[in-house]
Amino acid sequence: MTGAPTSRRWRQPAPWIWLAAMALGLWLCARATYVADLSAFLPSAPTAEQRVLMAQLKNGATGRVLMIGIRGGTAQARADASKRLAAGLRASSAVEAVHNGEEGNQEILGRLLFERRYLLSPGVDAQRFTVDGLRGAIDETVGLLGTPAGSRIKPLLWRDPTGETVRMAEGMLPASAPRVEDGVWVSRTEPRAILVATTRGDGGDLDAQEEAQRQVRAGFTALGATGLQLELTGPGVFAVESRATIKSEVERLAMAGTIAMVLLLVLAFGSLRPLGIAALPVASGVVAGIVAVSLGAGQVHGLTLGFGTTLIGEAVDYGIYYLVQARAVGRDGWLKEQWPTVRLGVWTSIAGFGALVVSGWDGLAQLGIFTVSGLVAAALTTRYLLPAIAPHGAAGTGMREHLGRMTQSLTRALPRLRVPLLALTVAAALALAWLPSPWRGSLSSLSPVSQQDLDLDASLRADLGASDAGVLLAAEAADEASALAAAERIGQRLDPLVAAGKLASYQSPARILPSPATQLARRAALPEAAVLQQNLAAATRDGPLPTARLAPFVEDVQAQRSLAPLTRADLQGTPLAGALDAQLLAGTNGTPWTALLLLQGPAGGALPLAELRQAVADLPGTRVVQVQPELSRIYASYLEQVRWQAAAGALAVLALLAWHLRSLRRLAGVLLPLVASVILVLAGLALSGAALGVLHLVGLLLVAAIGSNYALFFDYLRERGHAGTDTLASLMLANITTVVSFALLATAKVPALSAVGITVAPGALLSLLLAAAFSRATVQRATDPVTQ
Repeated sequence: MTGAPTSRRWRQPAPWIWLAAMALGLWLCARATYVADLSAFLPSAPTAEQRVLMAQLKNGATGRVLMIGIRGGTAQARADASKRLAAGLRASSAVEAVHNGEEGNQEILGRLLFERRYLLSPGVDAQRFTVDGLRGAIDETVGLLGTPAGSRIKPLLWRDPTGETVRMAEGMLPASAPRVEDGVWVSRTEPRAILVATTRGDGGDLDAQEEAQRQVRAGFTALGATGLQLELTGPGVFAVESRATIKSEVERLAMAGTIAMVLLLVLAFGSLRPLGIAALPVASGVVAGIVAVSLGAGQVHGLTLGFGTTLIGEAVDYGIYYLVQARAVGRDGWLKEQWPTVRLGVWTSIAGFGALVVSGWDGLAQLGIFTVSGLVAAALTTRYLLPAIAPHGAAGTGMREHLGRMTQSLTRALPRLRVPLLALTVAAALALAWLPSPWRGSLSSLSPVSQQDLDLDASLRADLGASDAGVLLAAEAADEASALAAAERIGQRLDPLVAAGKLASYQSPARILPSPATQLARRAALPEAAVLQQNLAAATRDGPLPTARLAPFVEDVQAQRSLAPLTRADLQGTPLAGALDAQLLAGTNGTPWTALLLLQGPAGGALPLAELRQAVADLPGTRVVQVQPELSRIYASYLEQVRWQAAAGALAVLALLAWHLRSLRRLAGVLLPLVASVILVLAGLALSGAALGVLHLVGLLLVAAIGSNYALFFDYLRERGHAGTDTLASLMLANITTVVSFALLATAKVPALSAVGITVAPGALLSLLLAAAFSRATVQRATDPVTQ
């Protein structure tokens, strides 16, 4: 057979329409936003507790914190490196603030707080400025002059004789601050100096985070410190590394998959041209999937993009079916005889994945949108473009004839194994019913962050004396002022627990920034100059501080009597901004503000959860949030929803097949290999001890979607009464490419992608073998009827 002249083919509209659509699609792909955090896989309609966790995960301030360790060498070498690295980072364009225990780098913040100390200090009330209050505060401050803190207090003594600066610092600093050695923070258990940096870029801006991390590494390298190693961790580091891992894995898988497809198709067809043609539906599907997700969701998650490589496994089948089968029957014959079967397979796949599109989880909905739009584009390309540019299929035979004969032998041999295969399927189903549930994956299984990185993060947090993040107290309110006031009320309930030793300490945003109401109350407690001077004279009589030297103190009190309360906006750009933003989450798009109080349990003991709940039970909008159990509930809800959606998709597929086949016998013949494949794969995964999760379930959906194509083709062959070698060769070749592409996916370093690969690769192979085994198609001839 000879094809139409090339010039005539390009006069048809289909190639030009496809080129225009691909050009537009590629332009939109280049402009799409790609993300890699887990927030896309969180519920869109969360409970109140889940909303608190989601606010933390999505809060850009949390992701701005970089924890830095300098390990190895001598203590002096680590301290010197810490000071030099901190100095370099403070001059960096990407770092807003650096803390390493050094003094003398807080001038701007210190001035801001000092000028409002009487509004911010927890020691200020009306009694503070009575004669007895002043005398007690002055005596306490003077007593500190002989302590290590005396060198910092002495220069402020005449302006702050009541020691409000010290009290502010005590309230703002964590109770378990890092140990200081040689003037810098150091670990209590490791040979390590510690720094904390806050980036200028938002935690959600991964490009800014990557640049900040690059500057940290470059700054350390520039020190030329031999024998020292840099350790870097934090939410932003995890996000950047996750993005890089996903990107590199997608690129590796795409390259490996392309090489594998090239080799397989060249062997099958004996030429390169069919290879390029078979890739067109795949390219169309991937581009359409990215565009659809970008337009529908506003951004494309890295896992969705990685999942898009699975389209190679099904979309390439369409091109193979056409190129091989049209060789025997021509374009018109294929469109008449085999396209309806392919089209039905497409519809069953769309029905199966369509339920995911309406998911309440953005990440899951992205997978559904990507798959459905990608399959539709791949099918349309196969239906309209391929017949236009290759009206008689693929030239050359290559290994195709051998594949056809091998498949022919299998279709004759496998039906003899129906009974053993049915028995194996029943045994697998019984095993699944008897074994403990394998569905025990977790939300963290979606992340490519290694356990080693998590251990480093936990180690540095412990060195910094970070509060136990396992339990949070959260208060939601309408605005900033109300949230801070709620935090103060919670703090009043927690103070007795701290005094009783049931809590070691707690961190509250109200300790950094008291509510406006509290600041105004403290301002109202400041006496007029005449009253203050009178009380001060009485309080200092026969004391160590002469009244005449305290005139600056009286002036400062009067100056602060007219100051407006300090706000969150006033602290932006200061070292306190990052800490406050992590504990006071701003409301956006109608969501409430959230104040988070971080708890530090007693040494060697557990947090008193029952007493915590009782302490805040009557405070509106306040709740105790257990992080890990809540994350487990989120994932359990996630998995349950996917199960229902998979069930809905299965019912849609069943209804579609029943409507098309209109025969219980044919319907049973199509469904039996699909159900058996899913059961056998699921039993194999369960027996292997794998902890199955959402992506394994999505993989089972893919097994059913891909397997439906094989089952429908064998149903088509059964109805015809014979199966030619070209048709059988197309099924075997499509199956090999599918199994290879998903086997490559199983090697991914991203657990979410490998989960799909280890599920679909064996499932696709089983689907073909079981479809052949349960088919009653009679293999009567070695060639297609057209060629006989």
